[in-house]
Amino acid sequence: MTYKQCLDFLYSQLPMYQRDGSSAFKKDLTNTRALCEALKNPQDQFRSIHVAGTNGKGSTCHLIAAILQAEGYKVGLYTSPHYFDFRERIKINGKYISKQAVRGFVVRLEQRILQIEPSFFELTVAMAFDYFGRNKVDFAVIETGLGGRLDSTNIVTPLISVITNISFDHQSMLGDSLPLIAGEKAGIIKEGVPVVIGESSEETDFVFIQKARQVGATIFFADDLIAVSNETWAHNHLTIDAELLNKDSLYRLQIGLVGQYQLLNIKTVLAALHVLCDSTGLHLSEDAIRNGSSQVVRLTRMQGRWQKLREKPLVIADSGHNPSGLSLTMKQLETMDKGTLRMVFGVSKDKTYDEMLAILPKDALYYWCAADLPRSLSAFDLKQAGARFALNGAEFSSVEIALRAAISDSQMDDLVFVGGSSFVVGEVLMLLL
Repeated sequence: MTYKQCLDFLYSQLPMYQRDGSSAFKKDLTNTRALCEALKNPQDQFRSIHVAGTNGKGSTCHLIAAILQAEGYKVGLYTSPHYFDFRERIKINGKYISKQAVRGFVVRLEQRILQIEPSFFELTVAMAFDYFGRNKVDFAVIETGLGGRLDSTNIVTPLISVITNISFDHQSMLGDSLPLIAGEKAGIIKEGVPVVIGESSEETDFVFIQKARQVGATIFFADDLIAVSNETWAHNHLTIDAELLNKDSLYRLQIGLVGQYQLLNIKTVLAALHVLCDSTGLHLSEDAIRNGSSQVVRLTRMQGRWQKLREKPLVIADSGHNPSGLSLTMKQLETMDKGTLRMVFGVSKDKTYDEMLAILPKDALYYWCAADLPRSLSAFDLKQAGARFALNGAEFSSVEIALRAAISDSQMDDLVFVGGSSFVVGEVLMLLL
């Protein structure tokens, strides 16, 4: 098989959440274990850091990976979904898995795949673990997909578990209350493995404390370890003072990411790395923390988080795709000087999109669109829903046409924002990068 034939096989033969939604979600680790057993359990061949949570998982994973890379380690990074290149999901030191490695994996496992009939996600997790094991990474930073307890990545026994935060998303699969969702995320907490919780909440802290006590894991809350202050924003970075509370140490850090929500993520990252060093004896220099934080995009090829795609008009894409994530992004938009705000916006139909529409700015012009996936809500239906919230705009037959119209309509000082769905962002990245 050629590389393209391998991708066609993966996309066409296997249920894929990105395309099919909840029907592709397998509530069971059997398939992943069977695949990894056929590969001689590569997940046991490297040290890992396992990250779950509702929002901020991707940024947290990329920042941790970048800091470890800056210290000189060989670091595997597994994230999802991809924006426009399948290989974005599996990287070592920022370099995508090779097409030859993807092809080799599929050819080697083809018969076993046909027997097991795994989901697309189950297969990509096994591919990542196999690739990291074969390439003898020093660390692998692993992002969960949905939930945690039954997520395919949850066959690792990491050095540390990290849970960024809890808010509403994927309720049909994870539960319709914050404690229920937290219970699913808490499933990554394992016996004897320390866990760091990025954001404290009266509604969910008890879930994590109870789970940690049940399995004998030491639990830490980032707020108790790290204080962040004196933040200032530039067009392409964020500068903060970060204080390590129990050691009375203060860092002035430049973070190579923009967005107010990154304040929460960097606190989680610094807390996680502090606990990792304390629990394993690992040493991370101040230079590695500084350089990794400032060079995260270059070191890891991170995409889709408050990403500036062009100037005049300014085009910014952000992959926040649930009410809590989008709310933080909208607060960031409010702080920006701009002429007319033009929103190229699409959502998945299995999301609570009414709650998302309720927090969108009413003074913007909307370019409603749908990503080229069955899961996408049609531009017509989205326009109708937007009208209920006094959001004015027009529907477009594709993301590309919507984007080109927004840019064409803009004056030089206008701002075009692209968001609502990771898949809309992915189509725009493919057009503008």
